[in-house]
Amino acid sequence: MIPPPAAGAALVLSVNVGRPAETLWRGRTVRSAIWKAPVAGPVRARGVNLVGDAQADRKVHGGADKALYAYAAEDLYWWSSQLGLELGPGSMGENLTTGGLDLSDAVVGERWETGSVVLQVTQPRIPCYKLGIRMGDDRFPERFAEARRHGVYLRILTEGALQAGDEIHVVDRPAHGLRAVDVAHIFYDQHHRAAELLSVAELAESWHCWARKVLAPAG
Repeated sequence: MIPPPAAGAALVLSVNVGRPAETLWRGRTVRSAIWKAPVAGPVRARGVNLVGDAQADRKVHGGADKALYAYAAEDLYWWSSQLGLELGPGSMGENLTTGGLDLSDAVVGERWETGSVVLQVTQPRIPCYKLGIRMGDDRFPERFAEARRHGVYLRILTEGALQAGDEIHVVDRPAHGLRAVDVAHIFYDQHHRAAELLSVAELAESWHCWARKVLAPAG
């Protein structure tokens, strides 16, 4: 496990990629790219991916609003203590293992500069059953959601390269203040706040669609 950086530093601790592979789950074959492994040296971020990375099902994973997924080493340490396991970089299927950033405080639309790349926070991760497969526990997606340690998805605003050891600079934070974790709270147990999502232009459009459905009159 990579230790988090010293206080005051925000870093990319690991860049992780993976390609779709098949695994057996409940008697059927499931295809997923959730198994990510660290790579050394600069990695290009372009289009909707890191070079060398892919998603198995683009209907629900990947795309411009989920180009990269970041998860904090601090949260991996917390899970390690909860599970009695040592969780290394990529354990949550993340592309970027970060240190020194409180991802629970990340505001939707905030921009990160790291390496020669500019990234933008778009939404939290809402876990699906494949995270349970990755962790060897079908109940883990529920536990993950309850812990509210979601990590964040990122869109690529400026293509370039990044690597482990690059500093992360939060260069802009929108005044609306809606955090990615707030989106998760609204989704799970605060539907009365759904209208807040419609006013955040930087939020992934899929969340605007969800909010409109929640707010639509019954019948």
